[in-house]
Amino acid sequence: LVVLFAQTAWSYEEVTVTNGGSISGIVTIDGEKPRPMAFNLVTIPDPVFCGTISTGTGWRIVEDFIIGPNNTLKDVVVMLKDVTKGKPFVLPKVRIESIDCEFIPFVNVLKDRDEIEVVNMDPVEHDIQGYETARKRGARVLFNRPLPMNPYLNIAGIFGKKYMAGEPMIERIHLRKGRNVFVMQCGFHPYMFSWGLVAENPYFSVTKEDGKFHISDIPPGDYVLSAWHPGVNEFVEQPVTVKANHVTP
Repeated sequence: LVVLFAQTAWSYEEVTVTNGGSISGIVTIDGEKPRPMAFNLVTIPDPVFCGTISTGTGWRIVEDFIIGPNNTLKDVVVMLKDVTKGKPFVLPKVRIESIDCEFIPFVNVLKDRDEIEVVNMDPVEHDIQGYETARKRGARVLFNRPLPMNPYLNIAGIFGKKYMAGEPMIERIHLRKGRNVFVMQCGFHPYMFSWGLVAENPYFSVTKEDGKFHISDIPPGDYVLSAWHPGVNEFVEQPVTVKANHVTP
C-alpha cells in the first residue's frame, strides 16, 4: 500500500470564477472484491476492550474496500491535477476519532502544513504513529505520540459503550517534496488505520458508498482527472475537458 505521487512546483492562485463548469461521476471497482485485512488477536492481545471487537473467533477484520451496490467504491479521492488558479482553497480542519478501536474517517484530505486533530473516544489508551509514504525511498516518521483516554471514564463506560473524548492530539502535517500521502496507525492496535492525502487545490471530492463525486466551480480548460484509494498503489487518471457553465459526466 506504499505509494508515491509527484507534486507540482507551481503555487495555486485564488481568483473569482464566474463561468465555471463541473464534473460529476461514479467510481466503481472491477473484478472480485479484494480480501479484507485480518489481524489475529491471539498475537495482538487486548482483552479489556479492543480485543472483544472481533469475529468471535479471535480475528479483527479491517474492511478497507467498502463496496456498495453495482460495485461502487467508498473513500476514493477524485481530484483535478495541475489546476493553477480557481476558487478559494480553504479546507475544514481534519478531525479523526478513535471509536471502537477504529479511526474515523478512514480517508482525509488536507492542505500541506494543515493541522489534524485526533481524539480518543475509547476507554483504552492508543499510541499514534504517523508516516509519510513513498514507494522507492521508504516511509518517514511524522510523529509518534500517546493518545490518552478520558481519565474520568470508569469501568461502566467500557461495557455500556459510553464514549467520552480524551484530550485531543494536535499535529501539523508537512510532507517532503514529492510526497503527498501519509498514514496514521496505532502502535498498540495495528489494525487501526487512517489515511491522508495532501491536496494542491480545492478541486476534489471523496466518494461515499454510492461512489458518487461532484466537483464544481472549475475554470474552463483541459485537465487530468485522478482517482486514488488507499488500497490501490497508483492513481487512475484520464484527461477531461471542462466547459463553461456545463456539467461534464
